[in-house]
Amino acid sequence: MSAPFKAVIFDWAGTTVDYGSRAPLQVFVEIFHRRGIEITVDEARGPMGRAKRDHIATIAALPRVAALWRGLYGREPVERDVQAMYDEFLPLQKETLSRSGSEVIPGVPQAVAELRRRGLRIGSTTGYTRELMDVVAPLAARGGFSPDVIVCSDDVSAGRPAPWMNFRAAEQLGVYPMHSVVVVDDTPVGIAAGRNAGAFTVAVSETGNALGLSLSEVAALSSGELQIRLTEIERQFQAARAHFVTRSVADLVERWDDLPAWNG
Repeated sequence: MSAPFKAVIFDWAGTTVDYGSRAPLQVFVEIFHRRGIEITVDEARGPMGRAKRDHIATIAALPRVAALWRGLYGREPVERDVQAMYDEFLPLQKETLSRSGSEVIPGVPQAVAELRRRGLRIGSTTGYTRELMDVVAPLAARGGFSPDVIVCSDDVSAGRPAPWMNFRAAEQLGVYPMHSVVVVDDTPVGIAAGRNAGAFTVAVSETGNALGLSLSEVAALSSGELQIRLTEIERQFQAARAHFVTRSVADLVERWDDLPAWNG
């Protein structure tokens, strides 16, 4: 049933925990707000999936944000500004994650158990640092999700879209070649990292950053409106060259046998 795949490497926020990938969003908004810069939800979400310092730097370099910064401070943001925001981001994000954002997405524990039953190893990668994952991982384990391997952005020389986290996870899982690995992520940059590693990539459309809604907000949408949004998200992921798109990790297992033959 699982051939030719040997392992699945899951992302965390928006894929396996934190329905809607909302925990990082509020912290990015807050650290810019503290400097008098009001960023939009779209600006905050745009770089999602990258290492968090890279994420902050990408937002700061946006033309609108840089112009606002210049208007307040007489110059555009520089490295020391990015570092100062990142230094504030870490404790704020830890505090947020201890309250919310570590909840396991419905269906994930059952899906992972089924994949293990089929003989697949379970790895994971994240744009969170090890310090942040020390908060998230125990809470997620209580909720039923505990992968064999966790690789964080600060475990490697560069985060997504570089392939290094996927390589490190595969190495720790003892799995090769990379075309026998499935990388599951809710962001285009995560899909790019999977493709750069030579893995089969699966994009998650409903539970992650692309839709950006909580479970209750999704439930409040009409089925027609939800389908319209998911169809557009699927189109975006196809443009990002995802090999396959599914609504959630739970749906991925239901559709596992629909994954096309893959030889790298």
